[in-house]
Amino acid sequence: MQVRPGHALALRSRPFGPVVARVGSTTQFGSPQSFSVVGTQRGRWLAVTEAGVGDNRVVWIDALSSGLRYQRTRLELDVDLSARTLTVTRDGATLRRLSVGVGRAGSPTPTGRFAVTDKLRGGAYSAAYGCCILALSATQPNLPAGWSGGNRIAIHGTLSADDFGRAVSAGCVHARDADLRYLMRAVPLGTPVVIRP
Repeated sequence: MQVRPGHALALRSRPFGPVVARVGSTTQFGSPQSFSVVGTQRGRWLAVTEAGVGDNRVVWIDALSSGLRYQRTRLELDVDLSARTLTVTRDGATLRRLSVGVGRAGSPTPTGRFAVTDKLRGGAYSAAYGCCILALSATQPNLPAGWSGGNRIAIHGTLSADDFGRAVSAGCVHARDADLRYLMRAVPLGTPVVIRP
């Protein structure tokens, strides 16, 4: 789902609970504000994750709120940290499986249910990100000492061809540029991302 242009949306700590954050129709990177529903309650409340809230905790949106636009994707990204793979599925059927790099000891990739929030050109930020960045609604609570790259988790490129199939990152998922270009074309904003131990 997306927030319609010109609208703001309240994110609550629980159904009918206090507002913990408000978001507008665009992300900090200028993309349409998109969410993936990770749970529901009473048919009215939708559980989502939002990077700006922190701690990768679930927040709740009132489905009756004005300003929401609903859309469905049949795709899902499934990251298996122990296998160090990212699998693209449509309605549960595997479309593509990628070997990826994941977070190393001390700064592991966080697990849970998230969403693709932004699709960005890597070169606009640093050559270290490769061609492309798919930012997620996840944040890294265990940043390495001296890290200055921010706390957002993303699927992005790398300068090292040895990263794939290894635990080497500060928490992000590293993928080959060819695979990232495929993801940029195939995966819409709001696509669910499941990260498993």
